[in-house]
Amino acid sequence: MKPIRLLFAAGAVALATLAPAAEVPYLSGRVVDNAEILKPETRSALTNTLKAHEDKTTDQIAVLTVHSIGGQSIEEFATGVMDKWKLGQKGKDNGVLIIVVPDDRKMRIEVGYGLEGTLTDVQSSRIIRNLMTPAFKNGDYDGGVRAGVDAVIATLEGKATPAADDSTTTASSTTKVNFIEDKDLPPWPTRILIGAFVFGIIGLFTWIGIMTPQMGWFLYFFLIPFWAMFPIIVLGVRGALMLLGVYLVGYPIAKFFVSRQPWYQKAKTDLKTTGRANIGGWMVSSSGSSGSSSSWSSSSDSGGGFSGGGGSSGGGGSSGSW
Repeated sequence: MKPIRLLFAAGAVALATLAPAAEVPYLSGRVVDNAEILKPETRSALTNTLKAHEDKTTDQIAVLTVHSIGGQSIEEFATGVMDKWKLGQKGKDNGVLIIVVPDDRKMRIEVGYGLEGTLTDVQSSRIIRNLMTPAFKNGDYDGGVRAGVDAVIATLEGKATPAADDSTTTASSTTKVNFIEDKDLPPWPTRILIGAFVFGIIGLFTWIGIMTPQMGWFLYFFLIPFWAMFPIIVLGVRGALMLLGVYLVGYPIAKFFVSRQPWYQKAKTDLKTTGRANIGGWMVSSSGSSGSSSSWSSSSDSGGGFSGGGGSSGGGGSSGSW
């Protein structure tokens, strides 16, 4: 099982690298509104507020809006901007970057290492979730960005902030953050490429299960969790549930009709009498298989299947979407 899951992980990483990295804009001021979602008076007020805070504390806070970052993750893009802009004082690393990507419906508060103890990941997440996201959902970018900036400054200056969760919303908010929502999916070109890879693998094993007399029902139950989880990356939660339903119903129906075909009955008899059978050009045996173009094993200890990998990223802050 492990090699194929490792292959899936490697394929996902390879597909992610196909998407071109978004270009880091030029740092033209404390507010770089390349997406043009803020009113002139809002940009001016934010600039004055951020300058006053920097004069008071030396903390450097910048706001950036861009239309889209393509298939790049908001965390990777934010890190690239921080590295190029070098926000914060040298030796203090006291910079904060607030990014809003309206076309991708993503945002992030990236926090320099020197301020991570003051503006924690949890506090950044609450600011995004409780102040910025509701405003953005209503189309109020000016109000959302100003609320986010004010809350970040209040947190850094040790003042009370309205971003704290109350006892009635903490549990539900945590569930929303940890659950994959349709709006958090990658762009469609990336989803199509990932879908071709994912459905190619589990589709192949599904075809083998339907066409093979001995391993069919084992593969049917074995593939259920894969059909339940992997399609979420491409189709979202609702689409994955619909596809799972099609699989749960369609597989037995297809298996029923295939099992009534003469060639299937012959293959079933051949496996019982000779231990080998030819199924669509595949030479299948009761313990394994061989053929001119491909092979697979039906034994449980053959070593094939799925397993997973993982990764990590550094930097403090929090991301969100709306």
